[in-house]
Amino acid sequence: MKTRSDWDKFKELSRYERRAKSSLERQDNALGRTYGSESIPIVLRSPYIFYEESIANLVKPYHQLLEIGSGIGVHTFCLLKTGAQVTASDISPSSLRVLEQSLSSEGVNLATQVADMEDLPFQDNSFDVIASAGSLSYGDPSKVDHEILRVLKPNGIFICVDSLNHNPIYRINRWIHYLRGERTLSTLGRIPNLDRIKSIGENFEQVEIRFFGSTSWFMSIFSLFIRDEKTKELSDYLDKKIPYTWLKYLAFKFVIVAKNSRK
Repeated sequence: MKTRSDWDKFKELSRYERRAKSSLERQDNALGRTYGSESIPIVLRSPYIFYEESIANLVKPYHQLLEIGSGIGVHTFCLLKTGAQVTASDISPSSLRVLEQSLSSEGVNLATQVADMEDLPFQDNSFDVIASAGSLSYGDPSKVDHEILRVLKPNGIFICVDSLNHNPIYRINRWIHYLRGERTLSTLGRIPNLDRIKSIGENFEQVEIRFFGSTSWFMSIFSLFIRDEKTKELSDYLDKKIPYTWLKYLAFKFVIVAKNSRK
């Protein structure tokens, strides 16, 4: 018997398949397309910039790198720039076709694989690095975290940017998206919280966690009066000034850089 999680996974897959097929039918290409942090509104860009900087600093050309939840490849480009052999994986075949169409010209170090992150089709200890940009809520936490650790090599690295599920303003906004049919109930319940972050970190010897966007929920008001760049600077400044204890509960996004997996 199918569970709510199974049905929600089917709904998410169907939604992303429709979007990707529409893009393929329009014959969209990479011309003029923005990737990674540049595709994010300036006010919300800081966590993605830190994610990309971490990728650039830690990933080497000789690494085997797996991206889970790649989608159409918005955050895959920064991985390819490292020169590592990148395997972009996603549950949506059409999304991966869009990714291939957009990024295949960026080098020969790209492979794609249709994959459910709850049951990755890779052997144990296959990858030096696993990267994820906003995908953790699309799978059962215990299954996803187990699979990440299983396919990661001993002393491997996990780098992730994702949303945090503590600030009540952000939680209300996500419920509004659910009511609009833009999210499923399962993904709402799986948005990472501090317990999930702690659980991930326990599998590694070295863990760096950064929180961002404690005031993002009202920064759009400031952007009406000052430039986006200045609004971003203000948001970053307030993140630095807010005590860590409060920041980790108020934050919109987090980045985790976990090194040396415990095997």
